[in-house]
Amino acid sequence: MTAKVVLNPYSNRWNSEARWPQAEAALKAAGVDFEMVRSERKGQVVELVEQAVRDGFSPIIAAGGDGTIGDAVNGLARAAGSADAPLVPLGVMPLGSANDFSFNLNMSTDLNDAARVIAAGKTRAIDLCKCNDRYFDNNSACGLEPYVTTKHERIHVIKGIARYLVAAVWAIMDKPEWHGTVRWDDGEFEGPLSLVSVGNGRRTGGFFMTPHADPTDGKLTIAFGYRATRLGLFGALPRAFNEGEKSYVYMDGMREVHTTKISIHLDRPSPAHTDGELFPEWIRDLEYSIQPGRLKVLAP
Repeated sequence: MTAKVVLNPYSNRWNSEARWPQAEAALKAAGVDFEMVRSERKGQVVELVEQAVRDGFSPIIAAGGDGTIGDAVNGLARAAGSADAPLVPLGVMPLGSANDFSFNLNMSTDLNDAARVIAAGKTRAIDLCKCNDRYFDNNSACGLEPYVTTKHERIHVIKGIARYLVAAVWAIMDKPEWHGTVRWDDGEFEGPLSLVSVGNGRRTGGFFMTPHADPTDGKLTIAFGYRATRLGLFGALPRAFNEGEKSYVYMDGMREVHTTKISIHLDRPSPAHTDGELFPEWIRDLEYSIQPGRLKVLAP
């Protein structure tokens, strides 16, 4: 079958558009039979992927960053129609800034390597997650994490992981906080919250927000907690780069839980995101579920 490449030219501040000739050459060199369509507005990747599936293209190749992949996953799910219908395989040409999805699946970010993986046609089943009515493959959050994203979107000069770090410092200085209730399979928490991060993968935006998440275990991983001072939040920031015993999830006031469903209610609206893409409005209630092994990814 012919693959459909859906290119998001805006990824990595238009760098994906500049790198498309390199990605195109890599796919052709690997012998991938494909057609390309370019997204022209925010959110259109979802529509383009859905239409490509309905037109019979397979696999679908997301060319862009982690947000592009997340949008592609939503397009695949829309095209499938029902929750038990199979999804068309997904390939990735990593053109983003963080490329967390590739990192979490131990996939190379070299475009020639990525093209050869797509050409090989081997798929790996990973879990598909859902927050309210949106699907995600890697990460979702409310509280401080998407609040950082609102800052990140306002930074235009700095690029790459450094931009995420600067946005995090800016957000911590504002010190947003909420009071909320978090419920999971066999537990519940009620109290103050600085952040709530729900992961299918370990890393998001360069930070290990859910360092023990596994995209193949059939579980959501939630990390949440409260730090009472800016100094406490700044103390947690460098430890979000760690996966081991020095991870921020081991600090006072923080915890990490593996579960199949999550319900969150906040006392006031918070920004929220799935795979780095912000919800259009700040919200108070989030419901999470998981569909084990439903997403088929072209991987080594």
